[in-house]
Amino acid sequence: MVHALSAPLAAVGTAVPVPGTLTGSCGDNPGIACRLAWDLSHSTTAAQVVQVYLAGPVGRTGRIVFIILVALIIRAISHRLINKITERAAVSMAPAHPGGAVHLAGVAVHLAGTERREQRARALGSILRSAVSVVVFGIAVLLILGVLGFDLAPLLASTAVLGVALGFGAQNLVRDYLAGILMLVEDHYGVGDTINVEAATGTVEAMTLLTTRLRDVNGVVWHIRNGTIEAVGNESQGWSRAIIDYPVAYSEDLARIRRLMEQAAGGLYRDRDWRALMLEKPEVWGAQELSSKEVTIRIVAKTEPMRQSEVARELRARVKSTLDRAGIVPGPDTVIITAPERGPLGEAGPPGEPEAAAAGETASPEAPADPGSEP
Repeated sequence: MVHALSAPLAAVGTAVPVPGTLTGSCGDNPGIACRLAWDLSHSTTAAQVVQVYLAGPVGRTGRIVFIILVALIIRAISHRLINKITERAAVSMAPAHPGGAVHLAGVAVHLAGTERREQRARALGSILRSAVSVVVFGIAVLLILGVLGFDLAPLLASTAVLGVALGFGAQNLVRDYLAGILMLVEDHYGVGDTINVEAATGTVEAMTLLTTRLRDVNGVVWHIRNGTIEAVGNESQGWSRAIIDYPVAYSEDLARIRRLMEQAAGGLYRDRDWRALMLEKPEVWGAQELSSKEVTIRIVAKTEPMRQSEVARELRARVKSTLDRAGIVPGPDTVIITAPERGPLGEAGPPGEPEAAAAGETASPEAPADPGSEP
């Protein structure tokens, strides 16, 4: 009877574990530890103890360590690749133009742009490295949970439901993140730039993917969510321009005024200290406004970002000095009549004050008497 049953089983190739044997104690695929325990002791109990309490935990620990090592290696290779790509994107060669003012101005603009590209490349590299780390270690955690025997199907299903719920509940948060990434990619502004937004105008002190921290001229710190910024003006990107409008009398010779202003601008540009702040030689654009009393002449200078105010002050002073030496009067005098100062007891101030004129300015003319009213 036994031979009759064993024959069909042997025919189909099915092995039946027999107690007291290696396969009966350690299974169809015995491990090294269980096989070694059986060879040394020929004890089913010893082999099963080694299989359950030693070989199993050691095998799972080895697989977990292997997963972590592979994750670290992939993360390191990815970070190295990202660093090479960002460095290559940030590095740029200077233009090989011949010497001269145009060349110096182009190099200055190029250096400023290179510095901004380096900052943006570093920021984007940091974002990419963080994203790679999250993805790699997230996959590693899921693999480790699978090794430990957790059923990942319900976990993944609950994670998907949780992600959908968070997506609906954190739309503004996602919007801020995406806006921050786009601002970095398109280089709208960076730390140290002076920008104009709807809420305030000031210098960017910090920028994250969620918010931008801005300090205005009064020292007030503004925290602005990136998703709420629809339009921004950057005063620090590329170059700035100093604009001076200088009024002269209508009767003056404009050609002479232009030559004098060009002389003052050339003297400023030849000054080494001030030339370091300017990208091009100042230009006299000519008559900007015209009235019956004066003509407004405009002179401009392209400067380093955020240096236009000091260049404009110095250029304005030099233009005034040059025109004063040439006897050019800056437009007709405007007489401002004010009320006379009064002493502590109410007496009039120093002689010569146009008291009557002041009184005439402040007092309204007497209205004509109504014929029907009483005198």
